Amino acid sequence: MQLQSFIRETWQTSIVPALKEYIAIPSESPAFDAQWREHGHMDRAVELFTRWATAQDVPGLELHVARAEGRTPLLLMEIPGTGQGTVLLYGHLDKQPPMEGWRPGLGPWTPVLEDGRLYGRGGADDGYGMFAALTAVKALKLESIPCARCVVMIEACEESGSFDLPHYVNALADRIGTPDLVVCLDSGCGDYERMWVTTSLRGVINATLSVSTLTEGVHSGAASGIVPSSFRILRRLLSRLEDEDTGRILPPGLHVDIPPDRLAQAGAAAEVLGAGLHAGYPFHPGATPVGDDVTELLLNRTWRPQLEIIGAAGLPTLEQAGNVLRPETRAKLSLRLPPTADPDAAVTCLRDTLTQDPPYGARVAFDPGQGTGGWNAPPFVPWLEESMNRASREFFRKDACATGEGGTIPFMAMLAEKFPQAQFMITGVLGPKSNAHGPNEFLHLETGMNLTGCVARVLEDHYRAVNAL
Repeated sequence: MQLQSFIRETWQTSIVPALKEYIAIPSESPAFDAQWREHGHMDRAVELFTRWATAQDVPGLELHVARAEGRTPLLLMEIPGTGQGTVLLYGHLDKQPPMEGWRPGLGPWTPVLEDGRLYGRGGADDGYGMFAALTAVKALKLESIPCARCVVMIEACEESGSFDLPHYVNALADRIGTPDLVVCLDSGCGDYERMWVTTSLRGVINATLSVSTLTEGVHSGAASGIVPSSFRILRRLLSRLEDEDTGRILPPGLHVDIPPDRLAQAGAAAEVLGAGLHAGYPFHPGATPVGDDVTELLLNRTWRPQLEIIGAAGLPTLEQAGNVLRPETRAKLSLRLPPTADPDAAVTCLRDTLTQDPPYGARVAFDPGQGTGGWNAPPFVPWLEESMNRASREFFRKDACATGEGGTIPFMAMLAEKFPQAQFMITGVLGPKSNAHGPNEFLHLETGMNLTGCVARVLEDHYRAVNAL
């Protein structure tokens, strides 16, 4: 009970004020702020995290800010433990761009505490991670509860695909060591009533598709019916990729066989969530999800490829739209890949599907950007599965639940390849309506506190397991 009280008091008196300060910093990821060095927002966030971590006086804490030429910074914190074992706890401090649509009184860089929710960009995704990780470790040390050596790693380009992270993982290999447990706090939760554990993550391809038929725009009255519309051609190309009636991705090469254990987990999670799975989305009155079967919806989100058009160009604003047959239409595609799909093979499949034999001989260009692979967790060893359930019952009063997530955390696949014997506990606070990346993002504070307690208990049980106590 003392551990729980310490965690709650730390959140209320120290973490929440620090997160408010962090939310106010527009530390957008490099993909969205090409001048991040000049603007200095990333450095301000690093300074805030460093200042807070140092002030906690965690026994033995060594904090290192790694900076390499031309790369985003990285925070690495080492906390000595007793006995065998190393735990790597991971999070990030870079943010998605502001996004339009915040309701009155809210904004991406304006922290607002309302009804137990802290609104603003980055608090839940996942600025809270470092604060929760250090608080969990400190809580154990104050109670004289042993834990293994802990390494806290906070990167600054996760929202851009973690392109700087491999460099730092290699450069800091001696400091990191060989973790046998990885704790990631950058994932989601199906509800706020239990601890949710992520067992798979999808990959993603962010590609740009361009279709051009003319060298310049011409009068639509003179050309329509003679010159094919670039928009219509782009629409036809996308129909090769996606069934517009169902949303199913058509090329077989973009699908994988779903493992039986993940099918079973999806069914169990569907029993817990029911209609709550889609009730948390801000549907217009009368709008519905793509189906009624909750298990199938979960599998759509976690193990099946899905397409979204996340940007367009070549279209003037409505106010500036004249009667012109435009020369070009471009679309930014976000294609989510199944966790075990090969991203390089998926890029090839996508390129072939969209560019071969273009209608009317149109000029079609395809820029795949950087494909990112997904991740499928290794099976939980007994001690970890028991520990997560026990911790969830202690702090949430319900057993933990496991399911896949539809997003991408590039670092997990990277770590799984580098440390094949490690166990993974991927969890987070992004639950219904928390709306990461979108408007009105919030951090559910009660879940943050409870999850911090769960992390502390898993660290305690990890020590006992690896030291055979």
